[in-house]
Amino acid sequence: MNILIVEDDHRIADFLQRGLRAEGMRVQVARNGRDGLDLARAAWKEQSAGGETTLVILDIMLGDITGLEVCQTLRAAQVELPILVLTALSTVEDRVAGLRLGADDYLCKPFDFEELLARIEALRRRGRGLKAAATTVLRVADLELDRTTMKVTRAGKVVALTVRELALLELLMSAPGRLFSRERILANVWGVNEDPLTNIVDVYIGRLRNKIDSGAVPLIHTQRGLGYRLEADPAAGRTPAD
Repeated sequence: MNILIVEDDHRIADFLQRGLRAEGMRVQVARNGRDGLDLARAAWKEQSAGGETTLVILDIMLGDITGLEVCQTLRAAQVELPILVLTALSTVEDRVAGLRLGADDYLCKPFDFEELLARIEALRRRGRGLKAAATTVLRVADLELDRTTMKVTRAGKVVALTVRELALLELLMSAPGRLFSRERILANVWGVNEDPLTNIVDVYIGRLRNKIDSGAVPLIHTQRGLGYRLEADPAAGRTPAD
């Protein structure tokens, strides 16, 4: 995924750029609103021609024009890149203004980087103007999830799951072998209002294991203190801690 950061605070912009590149994303930085508009328009043109998706991380308090003006201008021009507003303004009125002008999500400074990654992941999955869709059927070993019917089978046998269990399983199966932290799972499956200290993720992982892994080769694996992954062969390339 491509990320466009529109941020005039050099310290924050550099921090975001380093962190997101470390996550394997391609990052551009605009230091003011007008440059952000130009880069966003170019990214949308490329994406509309079949190029890769770009997500915009947009600060509101920019030096030349505000982030809200950037957002409004892009939406008026039908530039449908997903926009995550990042700002120190934290009142309800500020959040509502950003969302009404076309932002897709809102994160207040100071922020946790893990939560930012979770928001990006959530926008990528549901997002505005993203290239449609992914594979209809997800498969990991003998486990299958049909995204059209939301039917799950293991070794050909139907597995009955609740709506929330399905959402959790789809997230894990969307990237086999990828480690998902509890915070990222919370943001994607339950939404950002869920208390991050809750053990609800562990409870639902336990439910999935009982329904999917019981009596079969385990596919859901824990990396202690870090999170969960779903894969057929966790031993390959993994450390004994997994």
